Amino acid sequence: MDNRDISQFSSKAEAFEASEDIGRNPSEGPTLGDIIAKRFDRRDVLRGSLAVAAITATFGPLALATAEKAKAAAGDKKASFSFDELTRGVDRTHHVAEGYKADILIRWGDPVIPGAPAFDPMKQTAAAQKMQFGYNNDYVGYIGLPYGSNNPERGLLCVNHEYTDEEVMFPGVGVDQQDKTVNFSAMTKDLVDIEMAAHGGTVIEVVKTGGKWSVVADSKYNRRITTSDTAMELTGPAAGDDRLKTKADPSGRRVIGMVNNCAGGITPWGTYLSAEENINGNFWGKVPEGHPETENHKRMGVPGNWYNWGAYHDRFDVSKEPNEANRFGWIVEIDPLDPTSTPKKRTALGRFKHEGAESIVNKDGRVVLYVGDDERFEYVYKFVTAGKFNPSDRAANMNLLDEGTLYVARYDESGKGEWLPLVHGQGKLTAENGFKSQADVVIQARKAGDLVGATKMDRPEDVEPNPKTNKVYVMLTNNTNRKAEDVSAANPRAKNAFGHIVEMTPPDGDHAATAFTWDILVKCGDPSVAEVGASFNPATSPNGWFGMPDNCSVDNQGRLWVTTDGNSFKATKTTDGVWAMETDGDLRGTSKLFFRVPVGAEMCGPRFTPDDKTLFVAVQHPATDNVKDWPEFGKSSSFEDPATRWPDFKDDMPPRPSIVVITKDDGGVIGV
Repeated sequence: MDNRDISQFSSKAEAFEASEDIGRNPSEGPTLGDIIAKRFDRRDVLRGSLAVAAITATFGPLALATAEKAKAAAGDKKASFSFDELTRGVDRTHHVAEGYKADILIRWGDPVIPGAPAFDPMKQTAAAQKMQFGYNNDYVGYIGLPYGSNNPERGLLCVNHEYTDEEVMFPGVGVDQQDKTVNFSAMTKDLVDIEMAAHGGTVIEVVKTGGKWSVVADSKYNRRITTSDTAMELTGPAAGDDRLKTKADPSGRRVIGMVNNCAGGITPWGTYLSAEENINGNFWGKVPEGHPETENHKRMGVPGNWYNWGAYHDRFDVSKEPNEANRFGWIVEIDPLDPTSTPKKRTALGRFKHEGAESIVNKDGRVVLYVGDDERFEYVYKFVTAGKFNPSDRAANMNLLDEGTLYVARYDESGKGEWLPLVHGQGKLTAENGFKSQADVVIQARKAGDLVGATKMDRPEDVEPNPKTNKVYVMLTNNTNRKAEDVSAANPRAKNAFGHIVEMTPPDGDHAATAFTWDILVKCGDPSVAEVGASFNPATSPNGWFGMPDNCSVDNQGRLWVTTDGNSFKATKTTDGVWAMETDGDLRGTSKLFFRVPVGAEMCGPRFTPDDKTLFVAVQHPATDNVKDWPEFGKSSSFEDPATRWPDFKDDMPPRPSIVVITKDDGGVIGV
C-alpha cells in the first residue's frame, strides 16, 4: 500500500491489488520486461509461425483471426480440450461450459467441526467462526483417502482463507473501508476476533456418492486453523534466532497462527503447504526510531495498516512487538492426516510474500519446490531439499523442508537462466552486507535476492511444474506501474495491466540444476488492441483470451488450466474465471473460457481429483472487486446492499466465498 490510504479503494481486494505495486525493491537489476524487450524485439521475427501469429494478432487490422486463419494455425494438431467454451460476460452468478455442473460444496460459515452452529450472519461470534468454514477461500488441495490410495472419490480438501472483507461480512459496517482514515470506526474487538478466526485454513473430508460431492460432517479429519489460537512451530535456520523472539515467545520457536494465506501446495508425502502472502497488512503501529528492523519492515511493507488488530492484540502492533512481523511471511506445513499435529513454519524456504508452494520429485529423488513472491518487481524462487523423498516411509519425509538450498532466478536475454543460491557466506551474503547467518538470509530473502542479482519480475504468482513434460509455468499477473493519468482504453489498469506466462525448462528434466531455459507462453490481454501487445494463438476465439493470470493447475494429463485475478468490466468485459491453455504444437498459446465467477469475485484454486473427473475451484470475495465498474450496480457493496448475494441469493444472507465442485454431466474427464 505504500503510504496510500486503503479508503480510496472500493474493496480490500482492490487494496490488495494496489499493494502489489508498493515499489519497495531498491535494486538496480533489470526487470523481466527489460529482458523480454531486448530478447523478443530481436528474435520474434525469426521464431516461425507462432511469432508471425503473435505479430499479426498484435499489429494486424483485425480484432481476432477469422475461422479460416484459426483452422490453418491449428493444422492437424488435435486440441487438448473439446468443450464448447463460455461467452464472456458479467452477472450475479457463476457459469460453467455446457455439459458440466458446478455445485456449491461449502460456503463461508458452514459447519466444519462436529457440533459447529449453523451460520447466522446477524449473530456472528469468534467461537462459532473457529468451528465454521473461514472467509475468502483461496488455495485448494486434494489428498485421496486412505492415504496413498489416490482415491478420486473420497479425500481431504485443504483450503486457505486469505483475508476478510468487513463491509460485506458484518452488518452496519458500511461501504467505506475500515481503515486508519476513519480510525476503524465501525470495528470492535468482537469483530476483530471474528476476523482472526476467519483467517487461516480448513481441512475437510469430502466424498462423492451417486455422482455428487458432499462434506463428511462428522469426519475425524475436519479441522480449522486460525490466526487467533492455532499454535505453530518455527523450524529451520531462523528458528530460535533473536529476530524471531518476542515477549510472548522468548524462545523464538513458537508462534500463534498464520495470516493472509494465499496459494499453496500438496507435498509428495501428503502434507499441506500454506503460503503466507501479504502479511504486512495485518500490522499497524510504528517501529521505534532507529530500530534494527526498520529497513527489513520497509522492504516487506510493514506496517500495512489494513486492520486494527493491533488495537486489541499487542503482537500486531510493531511499536510494541517489532519482531512479531518476522514470524509471518513463511511457508507453513500442515499434516492434514493428523488434526492434532502442530503446523510448522519452514523458515529454510525464505520469508517474503509467498504465492504458491508447488513441488516435484526430481529424478535424483530430491524434492524441488517452486514459489513466487507476489509483488511487482519481486522474484521467482525454488528450494531443493538436501534429503531425498522416501515413497515407502512417510515419517522419513516429514522434515525434508528444513534442510536444503534456497535459490532465486535470473532470466537472461539469450533465453537461458540461472538459479542463484541464497547461502550465507557466498558472494555478497556476508556480515559486511548485514547477513550474520543463514537466519538473516532467509528472514530477508528479498534483500538477498537483490544482492545476488535476481531478475525483477512483473508480479510472480503461482509457479507450477508439469510432471508430464518437466516444464515449469510462472504466472505473472501484471505490473500496473503506469500512473493513473497515463491510462488509456487499451490499458485501463495501467502499464502491463494484463500480465503474461513464462515457461521454464530445466536441462534434461533436472529440476535441481542451476541452469534453465525460458520462453514466453503467452502475453495476455485483448489481441484486438494493438497497444496491448498480446500474443495469443490466432486459434483463440474472442471469448478465449484473458488477462491477469494468477493461479494455475496442471491436471493429471499434463494440461494447463489458468485462473485469473483482476478482470473487470471495463478492462475485459468479463469476470475472472478458468481458462484451458494449450502449451505445445500448432495450438500453443490457444486458450478457452471454461468457468466464470459472479460479479466482484476472484477465481482461485483450481484442483483436480486424480482421475480428472472433478475440478474444485474457490470463488473468493464475491460482490466486492470492481463492482463500481459494472453498470448494473455502479457502486461499492455493503452487507445490506451487495452487488450479488451469491451463492444463496437470499435477502437475509450476504455474499459468501465458497468452494465450487465441477463435474461433467456424463461423469467423464473434465475438458475432454
